[in-house]
Amino acid sequence: MTARTADRARYDRATAAYDAPLALVDLAAFDANAADLVRRADGKPIRVASKSVRCRALLERVLAREGFAGVMSFTLAESLWLARSGFDDVLLAYPSADRAGYAELAADPKLAASVSVMVDDVAQLDLIDASRAGGREVVKVCLELDTSLRLLGGRFRVGARRSPLHSPARLAALARSVSRRRGFRLVGLMGYEGHVAGVGDALAGRPVRSRAVRLMQTAARRELAERRGAAVRAVRAVAPELEFVNGGGTGSVQHTAAEDAVTEIAAGSGLYLPRLFDNYTSFRGRPAALFALPVVRRPGVGVVTVLGGGYPASGAPGADRLPVPYLPEGLRFDPQEGAGEVQTPLLGSPADDLLIGDKVWFRHAKAGELCERFDVLHLVEGDTVTATVPTYRGEGHAFL
Repeated sequence: MTARTADRARYDRATAAYDAPLALVDLAAFDANAADLVRRADGKPIRVASKSVRCRALLERVLAREGFAGVMSFTLAESLWLARSGFDDVLLAYPSADRAGYAELAADPKLAASVSVMVDDVAQLDLIDASRAGGREVVKVCLELDTSLRLLGGRFRVGARRSPLHSPARLAALARSVSRRRGFRLVGLMGYEGHVAGVGDALAGRPVRSRAVRLMQTAARRELAERRGAAVRAVRAVAPELEFVNGGGTGSVQHTAAEDAVTEIAAGSGLYLPRLFDNYTSFRGRPAALFALPVVRRPGVGVVTVLGGGYPASGAPGADRLPVPYLPEGLRFDPQEGAGEVQTPLLGSPADDLLIGDKVWFRHAKAGELCERFDVLHLVEGDTVTATVPTYRGEGHAFL
């Protein structure tokens, strides 16, 4: 019996009393992945990315572990909700135009003390000021460094189009604007190198592209380490009290942690280990989050149909954004239908051993987006569901 076959047997036993569709988190795998992230961070604290977890109970679980500190949130409404729920160190990783949220933040001392917001433009400061509605609390601010690799005088770019603040000089200029402005305090600097942390460098069947990715990432890490160090020095010259410098992501934890200028690491996807993180040479993890769909039809030899399944992930459209049938091993999508809105046919010899009502287990392409499809996660230890906890959706929230 392979390890995957044994996992399937455990998951089937654990959820025998539950009808699919359903989702679970294997706590042993979740905890092992958390421990590996801490190992790779080499003593620097990890700020857990909530968008990759989207479940308060699991955020609390990982933050109770040594080596994790603070949350990196994805909307202002989520940030305020987490702060009201007892999370006292929340960094909003993206700029917001939520005027009502800023009014609430500026009027509440507890929220203002717990939440830091992201800016990369003076216009965002103007929006916050215009939204205060009489609130006088100081708003904590973090600046974002554009981490993209620019070559040939900027004509060639690798990396996400995020902040306009690419140079240390531009960061220092915005830092001066914040420091001169009443009602704001500059507390942090962040840079997310998604072209390193979020791009696999060991693509199955594509050795040439894999080597090109590794070469690009080596050059990008070298350039960014030098520029980020200079940026931190420039910002600290304006704001010596800067509290943190955040960087990285699941795929680059150990590389980013090696930079002296970085004080903390961001990571989250590595806890669930979705399929997009199978293609890395720098680390291996254990799939921890899965969802099950029930067999509802047997159209013929070598094919079954499951209910649901059309759960694509965000990003550039492609086959890599689809979930994958994981257990039993050997199933695949029908290329003419893919993952369907209401039903999904699956092909392969294992289909002939599946009965109506049996579960087929899938892995999502990305991490937290799975939770937008399910109200609860069943937490499995061994072959037992030991708890059932709500996702953000299960608590009535769809922040994006």
